[in-house]
Amino acid sequence: MDNENLRVLQLGKFYPVRGGVEKVAYDLMVGLSEQNVCCDMMCAASQGGNRVIKVNSHANVICCRTWLKAAATMISPAMIFTLRKECGSYDIIHIHHPDPMACLALFLSGYKGRVILHWHSDILKQKLLLRLYRPLQRWLLRRAETIVGTTPVYIAGSPFLKQYRHKSVCLPIGVDRMQPDSNAVAAVRNRYPGKKIVFSLGRLVPYKGYGFLIDAAGYLSDDYVILIGGTGSLKDELQKRIVDAGLQEKVTLLGHVSSRDLPAYYGACDVFCLSSIQKTEAFGIVQIEAMSCGKPVVATDIPQSGVPWVNAHGVSGLNVTPCNAKELAEAIKEVTEDKQRYDKYSSGAENRYYELFTKDLMINKCLKIYKEYEK
Repeated sequence: MDNENLRVLQLGKFYPVRGGVEKVAYDLMVGLSEQNVCCDMMCAASQGGNRVIKVNSHANVICCRTWLKAAATMISPAMIFTLRKECGSYDIIHIHHPDPMACLALFLSGYKGRVILHWHSDILKQKLLLRLYRPLQRWLLRRAETIVGTTPVYIAGSPFLKQYRHKSVCLPIGVDRMQPDSNAVAAVRNRYPGKKIVFSLGRLVPYKGYGFLIDAAGYLSDDYVILIGGTGSLKDELQKRIVDAGLQEKVTLLGHVSSRDLPAYYGACDVFCLSSIQKTEAFGIVQIEAMSCGKPVVATDIPQSGVPWVNAHGVSGLNVTPCNAKELAEAIKEVTEDKQRYDKYSSGAENRYYELFTKDLMINKCLKIYKEYEK
């Protein structure tokens, strides 16, 4: 089938885009549509009612009104009715998991065509939700003709995918290269003169492990400053931790960093740190954003997570034991305090980005999966 005759629906999560799963779905929609594939995205609206947002001549975002949010899931009956009405227009429905609402809508839609299941992560935190959702999840795993995982490690390690590995393929997430403006980079560095900048970015929630990154500052000299971008429920608790430890001059919570300002922080930092401590962090898109700027990464070796696969130990940076502030600090020092070693990790990070994690690679491989799947 020619690209022009292929109709695909990315199904799941919400709009506007905030997190990694919906970013992947949105980027697939845009990237495929730019290759003349008719590709829409249907999702819950995090605000407002039912509406269709035209992205380009080959792509629309179909937003379905949300009643409420419960157990980290958007409850949107409108998605059920909308998908049931529209599903017959698509050759492939590419559903993004975890999203119980999208799965329920697909189950009730009566759709008879091809289904690709994009398994971003297991459901780990919401134990009650998983118990209720498990029969539907089993149906979805059986129903999908191809299961897409973001890393080979996660596919191999997920207990839910164990009996479905014969139909699972790896499609690493890809992003556009960050392009920092030199003046904006200089402005950030001028705020921290003479400092080695450690940058981190993410929601201020427990699984991100920011308490350990803050504690790591206590093992670093005054030559270092740690900048943490993001907002979340732990903001006040983390700020108190900084103050109680007397680390105000070494750790700064930046709050929300806009998409306009973000490249400058990647460009200005010496090293990027991902301190997450649980498998909930399945990939870590921020790692590849940093790599695209040639920045070494210090991350955590979370069992069965794709995080340490993304950041190849000894190539693009170093991976350390989760929940270990001292190891984080030692790795940061090891990466930054020897120029020859730093340059090795810097070039390794940039090369790994271009080899595995560009958006073009993701789009082209996804299209290849669709074509092979078609046969």
